[in-house]
Amino acid sequence: MSLLEIHVLGAPGLRQESQPVGAITDDVRRLADDMFETMYAASGIGLAAAQVGRRERLFVVDVDDTPLVLINPELVARDGTAKGEEGCLSIPEIYGDVERAARVTMRALDADGRAFEVEGTELLARCLQHEMDHLQGRLFIDYLSILKRRSAMAKWERERAKYPSLRRTLDPRDLAEQHNDEAL
Repeated sequence: MSLLEIHVLGAPGLRQESQPVGAITDDVRRLADDMFETMYAASGIGLAAAQVGRRERLFVVDVDDTPLVLINPELVARDGTAKGEEGCLSIPEIYGDVERAARVTMRALDADGRAFEVEGTELLARCLQHEMDHLQGRLFIDYLSILKRRSAMAKWERERAKYPSLRRTLDPRDLAEQHNDEAL
């Protein structure tokens, strides 16, 4: 396994729609493993392939020590609404309140190609929707009001200077045992 660079806001791939995975190969499984390692090193709970410069329709999440690989996910049900603070590994140090469905059900393939459904509430529901948005080229800041988005973007312009290549390189020593509940 290896750490991948995380593409940050401004990198063109973050705004592109992902492509369905045609076959689950060793390369796809290796990508998922590397994404988990990268997500943990960045203290996150979710990471989409687009965030590491890949086009595959795939993301990984780990909420409450339940790691999941979702390949070609589809949102099949949503219910209720809940507002909560979100952050993003591709927009470090920027947070905002986002309203999302309180409960969701997604259908996907796992790393072995088996179909499964996952139902999420609370943090898992938020994480699943956040990562699904990445596969469609959307970011959590797209849901903020105009004033809050302007404020977040002004703060991001100051943070962005840390990432001149529009990539966030993680140090292997950053591997964390604990997960940050705010970094999706």
